Amino acid sequence: MSNKRYDLFPKSTAASHGAAGQESPPLSARLVYASSATYGPDWHSLPHTHDCIELFYVVSGVGQFRMGGELLAVAKGDLVIINPHVEHTELSLYSHPLEYIVLGVEGLQFTTGTNGQYGVYNFHGGQEAVLHILQTILQELEQRPAGYQQMCQILLDMLLLLLARYTDFDSSAEPTRRASKECAIVKRYIDANFKENISLDQLAELAHVNKYYLVHSFSREYQISPINYLIQRRVKESCYLLSNTDHSLSQISHTMGFSSPSYFSQSFRKLMGMSPMEYRKQSRGGPRR
Repeated sequence: MSNKRYDLFPKSTAASHGAAGQESPPLSARLVYASSATYGPDWHSLPHTHDCIELFYVVSGVGQFRMGGELLAVAKGDLVIINPHVEHTELSLYSHPLEYIVLGVEGLQFTTGTNGQYGVYNFHGGQEAVLHILQTILQELEQRPAGYQQMCQILLDMLLLLLARYTDFDSSAEPTRRASKECAIVKRYIDANFKENISLDQLAELAHVNKYYLVHSFSREYQISPINYLIQRRVKESCYLLSNTDHSLSQISHTMGFSSPSYFSQSFRKLMGMSPMEYRKQSRGGPRR
């Protein structure tokens, strides 16, 4: 008879450590969302921030991440970790379209790179396992079988452990200040649907709170009211259309969800300090993006 036993926590190594002698990352993170994207002619990304950490895994292609004034080159197998409230945008090459899977994770703040804001890691030797985990998370969220939320959390914990195992990632982590649940729901909804006709009453109903409470709470959290944030998102998105298309102001106004071209122009001037046509002329006077 042959019998083998493997203790999970041997007495001699009661403290949990990774392969490189580092402590394993605390499994207190919570998955908020997951998505996948592939670069195409209609894809453009404006500088933006998130309340939670974002993990971008490059499935294929070549691209860049712009963080402030810095450009970060990325390619297949790279994982980009961006801490909360760090402004960023994604860029890609037409010849090698960027495809990635992104996870939004709440509850942790990693010490990444040299500035504590972001970093790039590569799972040398563990790419297949990492991609399988990410694809399974997407599948679970798409199909939503029984227990899918718990399964996604388990998969996230596995991903964090693989990150510690296959990279030189500094696994120290600390809790982050979480935005209120209501405010985070409203902000994510606006980010995803800002071109639609959205009212304060709709947002309050979505968050299941009184609209006056929502305005106060959202303004305290993000230093801007929900409706002004909605207008800001629309105006910033319209900058791309003004710079890169020949759409009329009426077309852009309608596409961005403004009630009229005059209201669009008024909102644009207030936020950007110039009219939409002045912005178009100025943006096209310099190098094209």
